[in-house]
Amino acid sequence: MSGISRRTMVKTGLGALAAPALVTLPAQAQSAVIKIGHVSPRTGPLAGFGEADGFILEQVRALLAKGIETGGKTYKVEVITKDSQSSASRASEVASDLILGEKVHLLIGSGTPDTTNPIADQAEVNEVPCITTNCPWQPYFFGRKGDPKQGFTWTYHFFWGLEDVIGAFLALWDGVPTNKAIGGLFPNDADGNAWGDAKLGLPPALAQAGYKLTDPGRYQPMNNDFTAQISAFKAAGCEIVTGVMIPPDFATFWSQAAQQGFKPKIVTIGKALLFPSAVDALGARGDGLSSEIWWTPNHPFKSGLTGQSSKELAEAYTKASGKPWTQPIGFQHALFEVAIDVLKRAKNPTDPKSVLDAIMATNYASIVGPVKWSGQPVKNVTKTPLVAGQWKRNNDKLELVITENKTAPNIPTGGKTQPLG
Repeated sequence: MSGISRRTMVKTGLGALAAPALVTLPAQAQSAVIKIGHVSPRTGPLAGFGEADGFILEQVRALLAKGIETGGKTYKVEVITKDSQSSASRASEVASDLILGEKVHLLIGSGTPDTTNPIADQAEVNEVPCITTNCPWQPYFFGRKGDPKQGFTWTYHFFWGLEDVIGAFLALWDGVPTNKAIGGLFPNDADGNAWGDAKLGLPPALAQAGYKLTDPGRYQPMNNDFTAQISAFKAAGCEIVTGVMIPPDFATFWSQAAQQGFKPKIVTIGKALLFPSAVDALGARGDGLSSEIWWTPNHPFKSGLTGQSSKELAEAYTKASGKPWTQPIGFQHALFEVAIDVLKRAKNPTDPKSVLDAIMATNYASIVGPVKWSGQPVKNVTKTPLVAGQWKRNNDKLELVITENKTAPNIPTGGKTQPLG
């Protein structure tokens, strides 16, 4: 029944034969258990975004063991989590199951447009409140055909935007002498199409800043041959390479660049260079690569849920997992921070409209910064701060160091950007 939501069926009577209980039960008679549905990529090429899920969920479930008290009533809370498997179709499928099968009261999710967009679309059509993160707001909003004049009704998002990544990247590049010739790597997916968009993406902003972009066109994700792109960059004399890639694609490109003698001075790639494991896998050629930085242990924010500072959260993750901290940890934690804050403030956390009202009234200090939906840049989006930095060798390991904070001066730097050797 595509295009017709579960609640629309109930309101119009179309669902009376299939689900009479839904028609006759008043809101007050619903279960005293609040169900949170959670979707993120735990497997597949985007698994790095969900790597900290187990740790975060263990924290959250322990904090929710005694339930949530709101409106003079205590509710048990059940968190049901699903793996999107780095697939948009799978994300849509599990979101639908959480909404229609599990009947969750709030849907949350994260991990690039491949997860955020399909679950938000399912929430919108089924009239279920939804909060997402870990995806630049333009691919999230315009990728779902959002109209800035109207926005969406049920779905809300917090993260930074392409204007922020452009500002952070330009600050990074301006610190290194180059010929300002840039090679762009944009895949044929929601992220790549947004980042490479001729009107809303990087091209006009780079041109305005005096940089010349060579864009060879969209390539298919999981590409095994970047010869055409490398040849175009060499012909244009590109000393900078930028774009947004999944880790396997960047590894292929960077290996072939070495084989074909392409040696840019700066390589700044979104998404692919977020994770220590992906950069470590590049060996010595990971040293000096640069990326946007959403969150680090040095960010000056703390959790309103646990009271942990950014540093304490990162250290707790490393102690529990034996792995280095990763940027999505802060946002995965913040996603639950915001969700729990919303449910605590909702007059009736089992009523969709009540939860939606609480989302719209959010004014929360999270571990990734303030979260408040005030209508800017669009109705359903609020932005978090973004800086940029570089992977630098420290003895036997690479560390991500903030080298430019022009876009968020309250976040401290730890070094200066250096050209690739």
